Amino acid sequence: MIKMNSNLLLTCCLFVMIVAGCAQNQPAATVAVDKKGDTEGSETEADVKPLVNRVLTQAEQDALTPDQVITLLKEGNQRFVAGTLTERDHSKQVRESSLGQYPKAIILSCVDSRIPVEDVFDRGIGDIFVARVAGNFENTDILGSMEFACNLSGAKLVFVLGHEHCGAIRGAIDGAKLGNITAMLTNIKPAIDHFKDYDGDKTSQNVKFVEMVTKQNVLGTIDRIRMNSPVLKEMEAKGEIKIIGGIYNMDSGKVSFLEQ
Repeated sequence: MIKMNSNLLLTCCLFVMIVAGCAQNQPAATVAVDKKGDTEGSETEADVKPLVNRVLTQAEQDALTPDQVITLLKEGNQRFVAGTLTERDHSKQVRESSLGQYPKAIILSCVDSRIPVEDVFDRGIGDIFVARVAGNFENTDILGSMEFACNLSGAKLVFVLGHEHCGAIRGAIDGAKLGNITAMLTNIKPAIDHFKDYDGDKTSQNVKFVEMVTKQNVLGTIDRIRMNSPVLKEMEAKGEIKIIGGIYNMDSGKVSFLEQ
């Protein structure tokens, strides 16, 4: 065997000791990834918002009031507009909700692909029922779905969500005719007829008129829900649910709640 020089051996030992000591005294770096994918070393683990993994339980649903649900939707929409949606582990939520669901509300929305209803209110899996039809009007099937959501599944709110620049509204105003669309658009006609004394231009080119009909379509739908569903009307009279509406702003994502 080759004998190592004693001085060289001592030097190697001292070097190893120095490196080990520096490693022990060096603080661990916490690296965070921002929305653009860049890294920065200032964020600590405590600053990272944890994923929401759990779904609503029946006890939590039972404890909610309609007004509390309205507040939750308003706060969720504020986060959507601000770009601070809650991070969720959807895979885990799917498994947790597989044996039951206890949603807070049922939302009737237009089919418009630019309105991701759950995201608009920052809701996750199992949080809300969503019914969709072009022009967000009610019919027998929608009413039955709402009764299921509220009377049988415990939802505390019926929310009719209209939106700006709605193609169904514009088509109904202009009397569009095409296949089954013709019959579908007759459901929006009551909102147009509401303004029979309006002196302005009653076409889809009149932005103000379209806005008026859009809002009235939501309000009229709410009235007909109460009229055509004794089940929901009675639940509302008892304070078990509320039936309200709102208009989605296509530019900002903000929902304006129509208080009644």
